[in-house]
Amino acid sequence: MSNYLDISKISIDFPTPEGPFRALDQLSLRIRKGEFVSLIGHSGCGKSTVLNILAGLLRATEGGVALEGKEVNEPGPDRAVVFQNHSLLPWLSAFENVQLAVRQVFRDTMSKAEMRDWIERNLRLVHMEHAMHKRPHELSGGMKQRVGIARALAMRPKVLLMDEPFGALDALTRAHMQDSLMEIQRDLNNTVVMITHDVDEAVLLSDRIVMMTNGPAATIGEVLDINLPRPRNRVTLAEDSGYNHLRQQVLSFLYEKQRKVVEIPREPTGNTVEENANRNVETNHTATGLVSRSGRRA
Repeated sequence: MSNYLDISKISIDFPTPEGPFRALDQLSLRIRKGEFVSLIGHSGCGKSTVLNILAGLLRATEGGVALEGKEVNEPGPDRAVVFQNHSLLPWLSAFENVQLAVRQVFRDTMSKAEMRDWIERNLRLVHMEHAMHKRPHELSGGMKQRVGIARALAMRPKVLLMDEPFGALDALTRAHMQDSLMEIQRDLNNTVVMITHDVDEAVLLSDRIVMMTNGPAATIGEVLDINLPRPRNRVTLAEDSGYNHLRQQVLSFLYEKQRKVVEIPREPTGNTVEENANRNVETNHTATGLVSRSGRRA
């Protein structure tokens, strides 16, 4: 296996009044170029923390990440991030939101005409060419997310990082977006790392599913190879024995091997250390797709 994206024994501690809180412990993973990898696990297991380390928004306490042999230690356009919140600037049109990223990355290598053609090409890729001059308030939730994906793709990233990108969409729109993402990944052969809570989504989209243990000190529990032929059709797969076996394996890990018992507190409590840390991870790199994010649970 070629080590395109190499995650090597990363651990991260967050400071607390009682001492360091270890959120991740000795997590290692090697990802091939063009591979689609999904991270799945219970809330609070550190999925978003892993993504923030890959994006360069957090630094691991121990271990490190390398992309094509180069250490990842800060945000950069070679790793574009798509969050659940589309994070479009409301006063700009769809075209202008994508243009903002393109100007930032290609201002020294593309002419204005080349930029315009490149922006339109990426909007066509997500089927948004008909609404490129509309502002976010004129777009549906799914359309906004398509523009967010177009903005990320327009940077020509080496890795596309997606943090529950379809989690806020209704079921039908979500299915359309999943189909579009499969088309894009097939055409562009992007390397994708995606967080999801949806087992069916993970099996449908992925080449491998990385299942994480519960925190604290979360790590990788199991890695499942998804050896289903592509292109994939959700209707056909619904009755496919191989698909259903893979789905059952993920469910077994989540609800038997890593069953999470939630205690009801006697008194209201604050958020966890890791949630607060991820909430505080903010950046103004809107043009590179690295945008302010909310403090959702990982």
